[in-house]
Amino acid sequence: MADEKPRRPAGIPRRPDDTPRRTATALLVLAALFAAWAGRSWYSAAHDDARAYSRARDDVLEAGEQGVQNLNTLDYRSLGPGLKTWQDSTTGDLHRQITQGRPAFEQQVAKARTVTRARILDVAVAELDERSGKARMLVAVEITVTPPDGDPATRQSRLVGELTRTSGGWKLSRLGQAPAEGT
Repeated sequence: MADEKPRRPAGIPRRPDDTPRRTATALLVLAALFAAWAGRSWYSAAHDDARAYSRARDDVLEAGEQGVQNLNTLDYRSLGPGLKTWQDSTTGDLHRQITQGRPAFEQQVAKARTVTRARILDVAVAELDERSGKARMLVAVEITVTPPDGDPATRQSRLVGELTRTSGGWKLSRLGQAPAEGT
């Protein structure tokens, strides 16, 4: 008798097995919870200040690196486009210096007939102030100057560049030699 199942009284209908419905409901609840968690995580990541700062730093690095390379690369055979690139890479006082000194500089380079190529070795953002739109970077660059007659001369320089955010993106506003160690 212990093995016998209790009998259902007559007239009471048998309940159907609702395991599939319960499983589907549980899966639906789990999917809704996961969607809510994933949406919150995505929103947090998309509106994270650290991420925005990181993007700004990357923009400064890219613009500064390209700007320094542009300002240290020039071919006497294509001075017009080369100096236009210089102007497009700069703003502020540096831009004014390039623009105002352009005619005399074109004559010097055309007379010297040199080709200058730059290769960026390393670059780092030293300061970034997003509110004021100012940044400072350190750049190690290798510059090769090829005279019309003779062998190319290569030297390495450490430069400090200052960038300003403009409507056209980040541009170099100052560029100069980094101070020597110990000074």
